Amino acid sequence: MPTDCISYQNSGYFSTLIHDYLEQKSDLNSLYNHFPTLENFEKQIAEKQNNFDNSNRIPLVETLKKQYQNIKISDSTQQNIGLLEHSNTFTITTGHQLNLFSGPLYFLYKIISTINLTKELKSKYPAHNFVPIYWMATEDHDFEEINYFNFKGKKFRWHKESTGPVGRLSTEGLIEFFEIYSKELGASTNANYLKKLFEEAYLQHENLADATRFLANSLFAAQGLVILDADDAHLKKAFIPYIKEELIKQTSFKTVQKTIEQLKNYTVQVNPREINLFYIEDTLRERIVFENNKYIVNGTTTSFSEEEILHLVENHPEKFSPNVIMRPLYQEIILPNLCYIGGGGEIAYWLELKSFFDAINITFPMLLVRNSVLLTTEKQVKKADKLGLSWQDLFAKPADLTNAITHRLSPFAIDLTPQKEILAQQFQHLLALAQQTDKSFIGAVKAQEVKQTKGLENLEKRLLKAQKRNLSDQLQRVIDLQCELFPNKSLQERQANFSEFYLEKGEQLIPLLLQKLKPLATNFDIITI
Repeated sequence: MPTDCISYQNSGYFSTLIHDYLEQKSDLNSLYNHFPTLENFEKQIAEKQNNFDNSNRIPLVETLKKQYQNIKISDSTQQNIGLLEHSNTFTITTGHQLNLFSGPLYFLYKIISTINLTKELKSKYPAHNFVPIYWMATEDHDFEEINYFNFKGKKFRWHKESTGPVGRLSTEGLIEFFEIYSKELGASTNANYLKKLFEEAYLQHENLADATRFLANSLFAAQGLVILDADDAHLKKAFIPYIKEELIKQTSFKTVQKTIEQLKNYTVQVNPREINLFYIEDTLRERIVFENNKYIVNGTTTSFSEEEILHLVENHPEKFSPNVIMRPLYQEIILPNLCYIGGGGEIAYWLELKSFFDAINITFPMLLVRNSVLLTTEKQVKKADKLGLSWQDLFAKPADLTNAITHRLSPFAIDLTPQKEILAQQFQHLLALAQQTDKSFIGAVKAQEVKQTKGLENLEKRLLKAQKRNLSDQLQRVIDLQCELFPNKSLQERQANFSEFYLEKGEQLIPLLLQKLKPLATNFDIITI
């Protein structure tokens, strides 16, 4: 194959907003702080250093030590947790839902992008320390989004009732799930490792947060990854003033609404509510709404006066959970963070938030689109070469791909443009003739031109269709290969689970990705495993 990467813009899988952000279009300049280049981190470090409350480092480190007390911790991770106490230490953060067994492949790419960026920054700015953080989305309550993963084209779903924050959800019932999944893995050395990993993560931990921490730690402890569950009363004490402001002033709603007006030419990722907080308990996470001078927990009989709810915030901030608008703020208050790494959808909603951060004087982080990857085998690369396909071809939509390949393989041009041009010239002469006679004849000439042009276009379509039939065997091989690489006509990284590739590559998989991925390069990497 001619290249081992393709730009995000040429991949066809990123929105116009992300294209324009990556190209640093001037219309978007006000929506972010500094564009993520290695040189720009110097400014970000200075701003965060001046704006971050270093007293928040103490509860952060204490909480992390507590969360890691029942888990085997690597020297690298332990060292990184200790470094967070120091004012010259900063974080690079990614977040991810608690998808069962990590969910889609991009879970790996997010974390590896984060780890690799900290390494680049340490090399560039040796006087500072940089810690990779995986922020577990433990407070989310949409269990249907995370209770499954795909393995070799099959969906494995965990059937369970869930009504509250998923991090607190019991792992009870996963034994039956594991029995079904383990049969699909087989009995190889790599399969046995995956079985052991699943068993130790999900069958030996009581809740989904602990299980996910164990899983991510098992995969990335050697790289010093620090895993944070921010559903914690100690951490939320620092968030108290901002919870109160949200309840009383609704600053986020007012500022984000104005930003959305700026984004009217794009698809808006999220819309703010008047109050962007949930009330949270073990089996409950419901919106807080303000009606009739009362703060009401939506869908329940629970309500508070202003005095009551502010008292609750002061004494029990853990009862309040930020939604997608407020969560980024909570993150940037408790972490000495420089950069958030996320997928295109995540970066799109972060771009709605800068005016909100400015309004409450919190430094807005740099926003980096995570690495995207297409994993291929040597056999698939050889197939593509034999079929004369480029990666640009394979990233095309299926209909566009078959059309392009048909044109390319046809022994004659499937293009009647020359005939259309001749036809247009003939009708120009007829029209000149018509203008010398009755006006009604002009209309007849124009109508006939439309009819005959349309006829040629239909013949062109039929010719293309006929050639597709003649080339059906070759085209089928092209489509079969594309389906292997883009399951369900979607990106592999959004469909397949890492275990499918670990089964083949084993313990070499993650080191290979760590070696290949360059977080500051805006390329969709194609990696042969």
